[in-house]
Amino acid sequence: MTPLLEVTDLKRDYALPRRRLFERPGSVRALHGVSFAVAAGESFGIVGESGCGKSTLARAVLALEHPTSGTVRLLGHDLSTLRPRALKAMRRHMSMVFQDPYGSLDPRHRIARIVAEPMASLMPEVGRAERAERVREALSEVGLGAAAAGRYPHEFSGGQRQRVAIARALITRPELVVADEPVSALDVSVQAQVLNLMLDLRERLGLSYLFISHDLSVVRCVTDRVAVMYLGRIVETGPTAEIFARPRHPYTQALLDAVPCPDPLRRGHRHARGEPAPGGSPGGCPYAPRCPRAAPACAQAPALLEKAPGQAAACHFA
Repeated sequence: MTPLLEVTDLKRDYALPRRRLFERPGSVRALHGVSFAVAAGESFGIVGESGCGKSTLARAVLALEHPTSGTVRLLGHDLSTLRPRALKAMRRHMSMVFQDPYGSLDPRHRIARIVAEPMASLMPEVGRAERAERVREALSEVGLGAAAAGRYPHEFSGGQRQRVAIARALITRPELVVADEPVSALDVSVQAQVLNLMLDLRERLGLSYLFISHDLSVVRCVTDRVAVMYLGRIVETGPTAEIFARPRHPYTQALLDAVPCPDPLRRGHRHARGEPAPGGSPGGCPYAPRCPRAAPACAQAPALLEKAPGQAAACHFA
């Protein structure tokens, strides 16, 4: 069965500015051969520290940035080979919920225009009356009444603004929704409301999520499978329940042990040393400089191999 989204060996390089006139231009690699697939109706999580490449991956998946190499296939179409008109037609099948509900909504426009904007741009064949009806339906789906359409973003709370952002993401009836830290800017109680809403919408509308977060408790609640990223690489992937119950990569173990626990007898003891070093350990395991289990074998980069049914890890000792 063909997956809804298929990412294969995705790489993304950024040019570094020259500090001297005749200095040879350099580059930094944000994504190192990332590969995964998302099935129709599945919620797939991407977790990792800040700076590991999660948001770069999200932009590349949505063709907001062109990858240096690799492919992104949505509904069987390679997005990097589509002409502008064909790519625009594909955009109705994918959407994004951004992290900041305050900055992602234009304060000069009313909610009706903000929610209808993707439809007006991507589905011009839809008439004004039908568009207005779809806006009312979308606002109703996220728990906001029809009266919200005539108000401005500053008249809503943070949780309500994120509901507006979700309504905007759903207005074209996409198959794939990329959620980039969608609740990190919200209070804990509001986070629960938004997550419950997203779970309910997935059930009712058959949505697929690419859910990006650094909050492991959030990922545990809303995803079926998860991939752990470190310095632009996927170092472990598998079913969410298995990753949380039996993490195999030392980095995944350190992430889980870093989650606050009120019981002193259950606090984790496996911690990563120092900070991520993008330029460290050339040709070897990228996590080796911080890993408590590092050994001479780590001078050779480990491949992402299956260590248990459906669960893979890039570690010589997993």
